[in-house]
Amino acid sequence: MNTIIRKSVLSVAGLAFAGGVFAGPVAAHANPVDAKPAAAAVQTAASKPQGEQSHITLNGEQTANVKAIIAATKKAGLPERAAVISIATSLQESKLENLGHLGDRNDHDSLGLFQQRPSSGWGTPEQITDPAYSTTAFLKGLKQVDGWQDMPLTDAAQTVQVSAYPDAYAQWEQQATDLVAQHWNS
Repeated sequence: MNTIIRKSVLSVAGLAFAGGVFAGPVAAHANPVDAKPAAAAVQTAASKPQGEQSHITLNGEQTANVKAIIAATKKAGLPERAAVISIATSLQESKLENLGHLGDRNDHDSLGLFQQRPSSGWGTPEQITDPAYSTTAFLKGLKQVDGWQDMPLTDAAQTVQVSAYPDAYAQWEQQATDLVAQHWNS
C-alpha cells in the first residue's frame, strides 16, 4: 500500500513539474545557478535513491561517456549533483551509449546519450551525438529547473527530458552516484 501511495504522490509531483515545461532546450536568458563546492556531498537528503536500483557493467565507450559528462559538468561550473542527474538520465535514455538513428526502433528522431531530438530544438544530429554538446544542452535545461539541486533526481531529470516514463530515472541514481564518486577527481 505504501508503494501505491508513494507512486501516486510522485506522479502528482511529476505532473506539477511537467505542467510548466516544454520539450527541448530552454531559453538562453536563464539565471545562472550557483555551483556548490566540489567537496559537497553528491547525495542530499532529497536525493537518496528511490526504489529498486538497476546496475549495468560499463564498457570502455560507456566509461568514456561518463568522463565526458563529468568534464562538461565541471566546465559548466556545476556541482557533482548535476553530473549524477546527467549520468542517471543517460543511463536511462541510452545506457551511456551515443546512439545514432536506430531505424524502426528509433523513438521519433531521438539521438545521442540523452536521446535528444533535433526536431525539438536540441541541436543538429551532429551536435546531439557529440557527448560534450549533448551534456551541455541537458545541463542548460537543468539549470532552469527551480530547486533542481534539492529535488529527487527523477523529478529533475523528468522536468528537462519530459519522458513518457518519468519515474524510470530513479533506478539509476546509485550507479550514477558511484560513477561520479569514482571519476569526479580523476
